[in-house]
Amino acid sequence: MSRALTLYPAIDLKSGACVRLLHGRMDKATVYNENPASQAEIFADNGFDWVHIVDLDGAFSGKSENRTAVEAILAETTLKTQLGGGIRDMAAVELWLGLGMTRIILGTAAVRDADFVKTACRAFPGRIVVGIDARDDRVKTDGWDGDTGHTPQEIAKRYEDQGVAAIVYTDINRDGALAGVNMEATAALAKAVAIPVIASGGVASVADIERLTNAHDNIEGVIIGRALYDGRIDPAAALKAAKLEK
Repeated sequence: MSRALTLYPAIDLKSGACVRLLHGRMDKATVYNENPASQAEIFADNGFDWVHIVDLDGAFSGKSENRTAVEAILAETTLKTQLGGGIRDMAAVELWLGLGMTRIILGTAAVRDADFVKTACRAFPGRIVVGIDARDDRVKTDGWDGDTGHTPQEIAKRYEDQGVAAIVYTDINRDGALAGVNMEATAALAKAVAIPVIASGGVASVADIERLTNAHDNIEGVIIGRALYDGRIDPAAALKAAKLEK
C-alpha cells in the first residue's frame, strides 16, 4: 500500500551560495542561487513544509562554515528545517537547536561517536537525524572523503531504540546525477531498521517520488535537489505524487 512521503527540497551551501554537487565532488559544484534565504522562500511559496540544509564546507572542515547563510534562512522563512554538515559535538547541536533549527543531522559523528549521538537523542528526543552516506554499500565520512568499511545497515542498527527521528540515506553515486533513486538499497535499509528512512540522491522525476510511495512503508520522505532547480520536477506535481497536495 502506498503512503504519503514528506518532501525535503535541498539547500546545499558552499561559500555562502546555494549549490548542487555532482557525485559529492566539491570541484563539480553548480551555483543556483547566491541568496539561500530567498531560495528557502521560493520553496515555501511552492508549498513545501520543510527545507533540508547541508553545510558542505562544514562537512569537510568539521565545523560550521556557512553560519551566516543558515541563520538568514532561519530568520526569513517559517519552513521546518533540518541541518547537517560539520556538527560534531553537543555544543554545536545546542547552538543550532537554540537558534531555531527543527532537527539536526549527524553523519560523520554517527560513525565515530555513537555515545555522543545517543546522548544528543536523549537530550533532544525527536530532533536528531542520523545521516548515512554510502558509495557501493560502504558508508563514507568527512564530506564523503573517508571510508569506514561499514555498511549502511551496520551503522543504522547502532541507533535502534535510541530516539533517532529519522535516517537520511544518501547514495553518493546517484547524488546530483539525476540517475534515479537507488530504490533497492533504500528499501533494504528501511526493512532492516525500525527508524524511518529518508531517501536521498538521484531523484530525477516525479516517477521517482511515485515509486518511493510504494517501495517500503518505512520510507518516510525524500530529498529533492538538482531536479527541482533544473525544472525537471514541478513542485505541484511532486506534492501531488507524494500525496501532500493542499
